[in-house]
Amino acid sequence: MTDPLSDVISLLRPADVRAKAISGAGTWGVRYSAYGHPSFCVVTDGACLLQVEGAEPLRLEAGDFVFLPSTPAFVLSGFEVVEPHPIDPVSAAGRLEALHHGTTGVEPDVRLLGGYFLFDSPDTALLGAFLPKVIHVRSAERLSVLVRLVREETLQSLAGRDLILARLVEVLLIEALRAAPGDDAPAGLLRGLADSRLAASIREIHRDPARTWTVEQLAKTAALSRSAYFQRFTRAVGLPPMEYLLAWRMALAKDLLCRERMVMEQVAERVGYSSASTFSTAFARHVGRPPKAYARAASLLSEMKTAL
Repeated sequence: MTDPLSDVISLLRPADVRAKAISGAGTWGVRYSAYGHPSFCVVTDGACLLQVEGAEPLRLEAGDFVFLPSTPAFVLSGFEVVEPHPIDPVSAAGRLEALHHGTTGVEPDVRLLGGYFLFDSPDTALLGAFLPKVIHVRSAERLSVLVRLVREETLQSLAGRDLILARLVEVLLIEALRAAPGDDAPAGLLRGLADSRLAASIREIHRDPARTWTVEQLAKTAALSRSAYFQRFTRAVGLPPMEYLLAWRMALAKDLLCRERMVMEQVAERVGYSSASTFSTAFARHVGRPPKAYARAASLLSEMKTAL
């Protein structure tokens, strides 16, 4: 059976993860500016507050796991009112040592493992497009184990480290998405997949994206009328069915252009377009640049990463 969550993660090609210990004590608060890289944290002891820009405040407790697909600005703090200290996430990410906030020399009120993911794909915005802004999982024992394994692996330089980390990242991401509550999640892929009827149509889109789908055909796979399906899909996923299909086709096209290095005629056929010119027009309208220009830019970015 086609698994849309696995499809999205595989397309991003997880390559690495960076994680470090974080703690806080006394009166403390830090404000991170928007970062862009998908990030996560798991609370190992104690509790704290998390306020992600544009989302409701969250009380985090031991065992909780949080995943931010696009990492907007956020404040992490204790429970006392305080003016948060600004932190640049880029410079903080470059520090290898653990981070401690607040009073020093005392037992921390909270301990966390936090970090971010790196992907080989240039299209990390795909996560933000399909997933909620904040994914919060309570009592995530399995996720805590995975994060500890990631942390241990990052601190070692054993043979096979990169391969093990890449696989751990894939498992960690899929486990986080699978464990996230779907029924009351914000509009997005998780909420759509939590609806058994909509999930059937989403799986069909992922199974055969090149098919000339219509709303009527997709509604039939969901055993709903056209109007009921359209309204239900749009409300749950946050996009009308045809817009979701287009977004997924373009995500596949980016991958085929960059990783598979297919010519435009082949890519057009794989994602459901009758000609390269029709595909090129649709791609440029959706992505903001023609396919060839996108592929060149992605190749240049890849070369720059390799040089670093």
